[in-house]
Amino acid sequence: MKHILTFGALAAASLAAQAQSTVVLGGMADAAVRSVNNEGRGSVKSMVSGSNSTSRLFFRGTEDLGRGLSAGFHLEHGILLDAGAAAQATQFWDRRATVSLSSRSLGELRLGRDFIPSYLNWSRFDPFGYIGAAGANNFISATPNGPIRSAFGTSPNTTVRSSNAAQWFLPGGLGGLEGGVLVAAGEGGTAANGQHKVMGGRLGWAGGGFNVSVASTTSENNLTTTGKFKDNAIGGSATLGSVRLSTAWRQFKQAGSKQTTMLVGAVMRLGSGDLKASWVKVDMAGKVGTTVIDANDAQQLALGYVHNLSKRTALYAHFSRIDNDGAATYVVPGGAAGIAGGKTSTGYEFGLRHNF
Repeated sequence: MKHILTFGALAAASLAAQAQSTVVLGGMADAAVRSVNNEGRGSVKSMVSGSNSTSRLFFRGTEDLGRGLSAGFHLEHGILLDAGAAAQATQFWDRRATVSLSSRSLGELRLGRDFIPSYLNWSRFDPFGYIGAAGANNFISATPNGPIRSAFGTSPNTTVRSSNAAQWFLPGGLGGLEGGVLVAAGEGGTAANGQHKVMGGRLGWAGGGFNVSVASTTSENNLTTTGKFKDNAIGGSATLGSVRLSTAWRQFKQAGSKQTTMLVGAVMRLGSGDLKASWVKVDMAGKVGTTVIDANDAQQLALGYVHNLSKRTALYAHFSRIDNDGAATYVVPGGAAGIAGGKTSTGYEFGLRHNF
């Protein structure tokens, strides 16, 4: 009888522990057909992955520790749905890999690979979510001669995520105030190995249909001996009835070069769908070494519509046009290589997204 009672107590404790813990497996499957025409190079048609929402697989879980404390983890793997391949060959959990400890009164401590503060502060104001043929991501590139290429070369950079990061996020219930700080160990500071010393912070406020925030992130590695890579972002949005208007400013600086990007966007709710529009302008200034980059500017106009078939499934269509100035060669991804400076790049896509 004693053994039966002991077993019963252990079983009850186990069930209670399970009730306080949750693990979720989920993801997104998103594919689109795209056509891109680069002036002077013709058009290319292709199938692409993740134009409305990045295709991914994630595992996440939480455990209630009592007394307002909880522990959690988040593992997220990017997928190239069109090819059935990993988004990053060298990083399986390329999108996020974190473990955290949260307190209702003190906030959250998070360790691992995650988004940097400046990216969070910029992407939230992009109607197209920083992805696809119409996203502002088309101007955040190491291809042109500018501060990103100067600081990182063609190696992994910190314009979106940082590895080896420790973060602290403010707790909720502060009257709409939110934000956090990030510190990442350089671990040798070799850019080719994705090793960057990173420091950043973000502070914002949301309430009554309004959202404003500011962020700053600084990165160092073996290529930034002439100056740290500085990434500053400011943004805001206002919801007026069925329309959300947004604007954002982001600037990269390294040594004598500077890239300033401006965004104005709008999202209008139309029945079961959303009509989206954005205008993005990039302005290069200064020098990289002895090369002057002042005239290498560009702008992008984008339109899109997302029709929700259900809470988890949507059809969408996007269009964008990039107009380059000077030696700038920004393009909609997926077109023919070799576009000449100052030419245009036009793209459109139709896709299907399913959340699971």
